[in-house]
Amino acid sequence: MEDDLSSARGIDYSMLRDFLKAGKWKEADEETIARMLEAAGREEKRVLEERSINEFPCEDLRTIDRLWVKYSEGHFGFSVQAEIYCSLGGTQSCDEQIDEKIWEAFADRVGWRKQGSWLLYPDPNLTFNTSAPSGHLPRSYVAIIFSSLVSRLLTCNIVRL
Repeated sequence: MEDDLSSARGIDYSMLRDFLKAGKWKEADEETIARMLEAAGREEKRVLEERSINEFPCEDLRTIDRLWVKYSEGHFGFSVQAEIYCSLGGTQSCDEQIDEKIWEAFADRVGWRKQGSWLLYPDPNLTFNTSAPSGHLPRSYVAIIFSSLVSRLLTCNIVRL
């Protein structure tokens, strides 16, 4: 069965699909942020902000997440991360400040922190294979937008909590 690579903005997700299909997790992680920046019209700024996440096309977010979940057999993806985050008590509202204790617990669970120290991208201790904890990838975006991302996943009906 062919993958649905639909995009509200005409973004080509075939390279992301190919990296994921081949198990090239680091390349897929980098391709994810590149395509997200493109879909948000933020290629030149090279950063996603809360507003760009809140307005991110649901169709594109669904495509990216579906590809990650499919090719990692449910191990990676934004929806996997959102479920973990919310199971730890993370807020589903981007109107609220991210709770630092919950954020740290989430980072510990998905392997973004080791012994209380953050593994900043592209730290060599970040794991780019399926032996990484569930939800470890995609990783190439920043914490500031995470609660906005969770909120957008809910708004787009990609994850239901």
